[in-house]
Amino acid sequence: MHGEETFLQTPEFWVAVAFVIFCAVIVYTGAPKKVIEALDQRSKRIKSELDEARRLREEAAQLLAEYQRKQREAENEAAGIITSAKAEAQALADVRAAAADAAVTAAEKILSETVKGKVSDDLVAQGIADAAAKLKVN
Repeated sequence: MHGEETFLQTPEFWVAVAFVIFCAVIVYTGAPKKVIEALDQRSKRIKSELDEARRLREEAAQLLAEYQRKQREAENEAAGIITSAKAEAQALADVRAAAADAAVTAAEKILSETVKGKVSDDLVAQGIADAAAKLKVN
């Protein structure tokens, strides 16, 4: 029996015994329950973080929509201001043109009534041209 080992002398037997004892100690100390509780707590924490992330994302989406709406309103207001400014500039140009036409007509009437003959016609024509040129340039 020198070369043969009994069942109690094999390394596999002692490894199995040690494993069974290790498993018994783990179960006795309640390690599986603690591991399950730790995993449950971690699951709850992850769920609450995901809920918070969803809430923050929805908040950010609402803020983005509000800022986009405000930007559109500001762009519309700016377009209205530009349109109003163009209309005022056109009205100013119309007033200037009407004033120039009135001045030319008045000058023509005054000159035609006070000056007679060829000289008067030349002076009227020259005065009208000068007045029209000065009024339209400004």
